[in-house]
Amino acid sequence: MMEQALQLFGALGHGIAPENAASRRLVLPSADGSFEFLPVKSADVPVYVESGVADAGVAGFDVLGEHGSDVLHPLDLRFGACVLAVAASEDTPYPVLAGGGTPRVATKYTATSRRFFAARGLQVELIRITGSVEIAPLVGLSHWIVDLVQTGRTLADNGLVVVDTVLESSARWIVNRASHKLRLREHERLIGDLEAAIS
Repeated sequence: MMEQALQLFGALGHGIAPENAASRRLVLPSADGSFEFLPVKSADVPVYVESGVADAGVAGFDVLGEHGSDVLHPLDLRFGACVLAVAASEDTPYPVLAGGGTPRVATKYTATSRRFFAARGLQVELIRITGSVEIAPLVGLSHWIVDLVQTGRTLADNGLVVVDTVLESSARWIVNRASHKLRLREHERLIGDLEAAIS
């Protein structure tokens, strides 16, 4: 997602200076000096923006939903499209296990999954996994998984199929609430430029 975001800013004339492109620096200035980019993990972007360390950033809608960040997200940037889905092996029943019992669900998205299953009236045991979630049902750790799916190839390669959709996600432009109020014109101008670039 970061590479696509940097390409978008490059198209607006705010790309990273060539001498910094391969740098291991953790604060990267734009070539025109108007921005500083912080190459942080996707899950951390809302933390930096909500705290005010960063005025704005790019984060997946899935990340925003999972962390419940108090930020504005005024624009869908239309890249990084994927689906947060429930998947299971073809022979595993969904939404109710054969013979009853509480289904075990492996996921990185425990908060989102908890809300999703509660809204459907399903009681599940959530197991937080931070690595490859697809292995969990293969080794008997879980009945189902909740994970991001782009093409479905990893699922298919591991004998899993999508059985339900939790939410659709894509990259969002997010903005710190206080910064938005204090620098409204700058934010509105940039959002307009971003909208024009993705149209």
